[in-house]
Parts: sequence; C-alpha cells; structure tokens
Amino acid sequence: MKIIIVGAGFTGVQLAKRLVSEKNDVVLIDNDEETVRHTSNRVDCLVVQANGNSLETLESVGIEKADALVALTASDELNMITCSLVDSVYPDVIKIARVRNDEYYANSKLLASQKHLETTSSSPLYGINVMVHPDVEAARTIVAAYEHGAVAKVMEFKDSSYAIASVDIEKGSNLEGILVQNIKPLVSFGFLIVAVAHEGKSFLPRGDTKLYAGDTLSLLLDKNQLSDFLKLARTTDQKPIKRIALVGAGKVGSNVADDLLKKTGTVNFLSKMFDKKLKSHIHLVIIEKDRKLAKEAAARFPEVTVYNADITDESFVEEENLSNFDLVIAATRNHELNIVTSAYFKAKGCSKSICLVTSSSYAPITHNIGIDVIVPIKDAVVDTIMSHLRGKSVTGIHTFSEGTFEVVEYELPKNSKVCGISLKDLRSGVERFLILLINKGETYTIADGNTVLSGGDKLVFIADVDDTKHILEEFGD
Repeated sequence: MKIIIVGAGFTGVQLAKRLVSEKNDVVLIDNDEETVRHTSNRVDCLVVQANGNSLETLESVGIEKADALVALTASDELNMITCSLVDSVYPDVIKIARVRNDEYYANSKLLASQKHLETTSSSPLYGINVMVHPDVEAARTIVAAYEHGAVAKVMEFKDSSYAIASVDIEKGSNLEGILVQNIKPLVSFGFLIVAVAHEGKSFLPRGDTKLYAGDTLSLLLDKNQLSDFLKLARTTDQKPIKRIALVGAGKVGSNVADDLLKKTGTVNFLSKMFDKKLKSHIHLVIIEKDRKLAKEAAARFPEVTVYNADITDESFVEEENLSNFDLVIAATRNHELNIVTSAYFKAKGCSKSICLVTSSSYAPITHNIGIDVIVPIKDAVVDTIMSHLRGKSVTGIHTFSEGTFEVVEYELPKNSKVCGISLKDLRSGVERFLILLINKGETYTIADGNTVLSGGDKLVFIADVDDTKHILEEFGD
C-alpha cells in the first residue's frame, strides 16, 4: 500500500514505523524544518518539508496513486481541510483524520455509519472516512480498567464477554513457580494463556513454561471470571474501589468522569437516604490546576467535589486526605506529571493507580515504580488507524506487551484459502501465532483445535507485530 501521512509528530512517526516495517510505501509530510530533519534520521521513508494541506504538495508525492491519506497534525481543522481537499479530487483514497474537538462529532448518526460510507461512492462526512478521537478512546480504556479493579490492563472485544487481561504475579501467590500446564486444575472455568512477560521479554508460552514472581501473565477469559483468577496471582484480597481521585479535568478527564458517573453514580445525601444499593456508588473528587477547566467541571458535574488546586502541592493532598483514596486516575495532558502523581499517591498509601501516558514505552518505568495500569493514548490512535489500513476484513487491532504482539479482530473472507481447514491443521508459516476466539454465529468461544474454518467466521488472533501482515495474506485478505 501507499500511504501519505500529514504530520510528523510522535503519532505520525510511530504510525510510519509500523507501516514501513510491513514494507508499505510511506510518505511523511510536515512543514517544520527541524522536525523533518530529525524524522528523516529515524524513519526509512520519504520525509518532505511542505504544507500538507496543499494539493500541489500532495500531488508531487503521488496522492493520485495513494491508497490512504492520514492527517495527524496538531490542528483538527487542518486535518479536516486536508481530507476534504483530497476527497474533492481523489474520492477513492481512504481519508483518516485525528479530530479531538467533540463538536465535530455532533451528528452521531452519520458518524455511526462511517463503515457504510467507506464502502459506498457517496461522499463521507467532512470528506473523512474515519475520524479518530484519541481522548474518547483513552477514557474508555481508563473506565474499563476501573471496572476490573485497576489490577490489570484489560483488552475487551466488541460483542464478546471475553477479554485479555494482563496480570502481575505476586511473590508467594499460587502461581509463583508453577508450570503453565498446571494452572488449569486450579480453576473451574475456561481460559487461555496468551503471553508471558519475563525480565522485560514477552513470548508465547508452552505448557512447560515456568512462571516467576514479577512476571506479567496475559490471559484470555470471560470478564466475569477475572476476579477469581486474580486470587491465584495475588496474595491479598482486592478491596472494592469506592473513593476515586481524578486528576485532570481536560477532555480525557471529563470523559472519564462522565462515564464513571453514568456507570456508578456518586455518594451524596439523597443517595444515602433513598438508595438501598449504595454499595454500587462511588465518591469521586476531581483536581484541576487550571481555573477555567475546574469551573467548567464543577458546572458539568454538580454532584462531584471539584478542587481548583495543584496536585503537586503536598499540603493540599494531605489536608484533603487524598492519598488514602482507593484509586487515583492521573489523566492530565502532562504525561510526565501523570507518572509522578501516580507514583506519589501509591507511595503515600493510595491502593490503586491508573496513569495516562504517551506510549507503551513508559511501561518498564511505571511498572518498576508500582503504577498499576497505564493507558498509552498515542498507541491507541495508531492501533485504530492500522485497523482501517489492514483491509475491510480487519475490524480491530490492539498492540500489547510494549508493542511486541498484535491482537487482531478479523472476519474470514468467503473465498479464503483456509476455509475447510481445522485449526489444528492450520499452517501459517509463522511461529508466534495463535487463534484465540472464534465466532460462527452470535457468540464467541475459545478456539478449539478441531474447529473447521468457514467463510464469515469472526476470529481473534495474536501474532508477533511483524508477522500480522503475512498472516492476513495467508488468510486471503
């Protein structure tokens, strides 16, 4: 494929690296001279210094032969204008834009039909086939982590009760020193070990793989069984999360607060008086340094205590007794501050922490200082974009284990060359590859070696990030 990326910031560069590693023809455009010079030494592709919203520039790098245009500049409006310009002249090119402003998502019905628009000749909304909203994606991931006790990063799949949870094995737990093949007798439900991370290296385990304290175990299981499995990996019982300190009332923080309140509600005088299901409620406070954002949050969430304060002010934290909360969610735009805040709260006695960071490259640092869950916002953007560049049969892509593996949601084409083959006889030519889930009707089940593949089957598989493209080619996409 030929892909043109406008914007050589962190996300643009990471996307370009992923695409180049798969032997795609990639062009990066940015109007900043120093950025272009720096990027040229980091990515093995053509990097051009120019204005990406110029049709002359785009035509000079071959937009007429491109399969996709991805607009990732810091300006929503510039991204949208660039896509609209290309759509007016080259409507067959897939246009993807990162857009942060919620106002552009006002017509939800049209946006919900994006997938339909991509496959028709009608012009898509704003000339954009896919709008990527990083703040919404990050908020969803944070809330999902909270729902599972903030003890593991949880990867969920659409229309499925299954999820992949990454769990740290504690010293003295039932899983320390055990072989993978000996875990099954300890539980009464189905699960599948997806990957193991040991001393900084991730791999697909075998039955005789031994687990050690400090290892991270990634497993596929029904979301409702996660709490039961955690009892094996941990030495202490998990306490319910009732008191939450949310740091940051920007777009991500506000979306998190909104989702939390919709799912749980808050503890207040009336709820104590009339709501017998009080145990499902939470006590949420928001801390925001910016006066304007704090004021907006107070107006938007009248049931929540909002502090216009600096989270680095130790006297404020101690005065409000915030370090004794059950969970801190650090979701400011300053990702380094999020790491410091999360580590500080954990050191002071806060039970759990969820931290918004730039990318999964922060994982070794945050793991070593005790942060429970990180949410790499820009990795999520790249994953979303990649899922739309891998063909219509790919419905979702998720990287994990610091980018070592990809989990792919995929619908097998009707004419796939693997139709009629059982999973145990499937040969992909790739060593690190495993089909996890299969859906032949309405529900997903854990893959069985005797299952025969058919056109239209929905699959979830895991592979080394460098091998995904080869596997999709083998499947006939």
